[in-house]
Amino acid sequence: MIVNNTYPEAVKMKPTPTKNSSLAYRTVGCASVAEGLDYAAQGETGCNFYGNRGVLAHVVPYAEIRRRALAVAAHLAGLGLPRGSRIAIVAETDPYFLVFFYACQYAGLVPVPMPISINFGGRDSYVGRLRGMLRVSEARLAIGSEDLIASLREAAFGVEHCIVGTPDEIMALPEAGAPLQPLGADEECYIQFSSGSTRDPKGVVVTQRALIANATGIVRDGVELTADDRCVSWLPLYHDMGLVGCCLSPMLCQTTVDFIPTTVFARRPFLWLQILSDNRGTISFSPTFGYELCLRRANNRGMNGFDLSSWRVAGIGAEMIRPEVLRQFATHFGGFGFDGRAFLPSYGLAESTLAVSFAPLGEGVRVDRVDRQHQARHGVALPPKMNGHSRPEDVRSFAICGRVLPGHQLEVRDDQDRRVGDRVIGRICIAGPSLMAGYLRNTEASGATLQADGWLDTGDLGYLIDGELVVTGRRKDLIVHNGRNIWPQDLEWAVESLDVVRAGDVAAFSVDDGEQESVIVVVECGLMDTAARDCLRREVAGLVQSAAGIECEVILVPRSTLTFTSSGKLSRAAVKADYLAGAFDAGPSTPPRRLTPVETGAEVSVGSD
Repeated sequence: MIVNNTYPEAVKMKPTPTKNSSLAYRTVGCASVAEGLDYAAQGETGCNFYGNRGVLAHVVPYAEIRRRALAVAAHLAGLGLPRGSRIAIVAETDPYFLVFFYACQYAGLVPVPMPISINFGGRDSYVGRLRGMLRVSEARLAIGSEDLIASLREAAFGVEHCIVGTPDEIMALPEAGAPLQPLGADEECYIQFSSGSTRDPKGVVVTQRALIANATGIVRDGVELTADDRCVSWLPLYHDMGLVGCCLSPMLCQTTVDFIPTTVFARRPFLWLQILSDNRGTISFSPTFGYELCLRRANNRGMNGFDLSSWRVAGIGAEMIRPEVLRQFATHFGGFGFDGRAFLPSYGLAESTLAVSFAPLGEGVRVDRVDRQHQARHGVALPPKMNGHSRPEDVRSFAICGRVLPGHQLEVRDDQDRRVGDRVIGRICIAGPSLMAGYLRNTEASGATLQADGWLDTGDLGYLIDGELVVTGRRKDLIVHNGRNIWPQDLEWAVESLDVVRAGDVAAFSVDDGEQESVIVVVECGLMDTAARDCLRREVAGLVQSAAGIECEVILVPRSTLTFTSSGKLSRAAVKADYLAGAFDAGPSTPPRRLTPVETGAEVSVGSD
């Protein structure tokens, strides 16, 4: 049995130790994931999985994970699939996901982590997301727990040559007779779906070399991991920060990880702090909204006796960093031992496996304050007026995300692909061994992102100060809301299902005012009656809520208002610029309050796109 509640051979009354008693500590020092697990399995450290109320549900040392992964690999190999075939695995925060992910490594197969569903726009929307990923990945096998297997089977209907089964069903298959041949240093490692719409998802091909290079940079240069460190994570395992930053990288350094399901964190964020306190956790990452959620709960109810003094790296990433929220967190939880200098701003994206840059350790959040108007008009991030009379609303604060990882390069370029000087805002471009091999089966998208000279255009905007990166926003259309990646086409397609809305009459985008990010949906409308217009606003808001589990501001505009490119494509950037310039009359619609994942009932997912 792979999925059960006890793991009787492995479960103990206490979690795995922070430190191995005899195995020599090694930071990565391997060429592949399988080699890394082979070494980690020689010690006592491992993974601990906590349940709904913070109860320890599974204690699984790396030795046990490896033993079970080898057993599963024999059954996977028995399917006789060609080497490198892709295996989709629904990435629940459960031991079975890790076992099957590592089993693929041993069996010479490439795992594809798939998202879980948490009321994310309803079942139909979730099934549609899975179907798109199964189709693009050409998965030969899809694995999910009993709770999700019905949705997975429906998603796989019509996907050619895709077998669907639960972990127990896979384990009932015959074993291979030949010896296992693990994935090696020159092969792929996994496929990361992190961007793209529901109908056209983009799968990032991450190689073994890219993973090892990025993990090495993270643990040696980013967080300076030691044998005394212990990681705590509530991040989902189907996104890069959860998978690479808080699962694979720790394993490659034999580091114990305490896992909290993302859904549990969303309901009970203090469990994160409690487990950090109880287990003397030293490293944990979160988008800004995770810290904000803890703050909101702290203001609404009494707090337990946390001791957060062991937390030496409080990483921040996956969305725009909001310094004021972090300042408030440090102030509030300073009384519980938290040191604001533990904050570690970072920048990354799945196309670079995960990490690109880290701020210096032990310095907390360093902020660059710029003149908002000059930035908007001239694309240059100058300090506020030196006379000291700048209005607060004219100043924007950005977190400094540090220097690029050793062995990698970072440049800020203009639209003519020329490198620009300090404080000039441009396209963030990167190069180095962590870059993806490309988007799976998508030559056009790969060519638009990966340049012939080996550089990758991240799609993000920023500027440099003495070699340190400041991220100012996204050039591409991707919406990041509460740490979740939302493709605007998904919102637009949902709204276009209304009879009174024509195809191409909708534009969705996000607006970041420095304090929060709001989602705006502009709809061309020929209705004149006030009641009918109000009804349409409510219908549009309801469809967006159903499609993505988010609140939005709905703007109705006259026909032929939206801007299109010369090739006939919707220019969301131009529509957004018109909105910011005040060209649209919002009418009685009021901007949404920024809701937490708990309030929306939405999927809490983290990516770094």
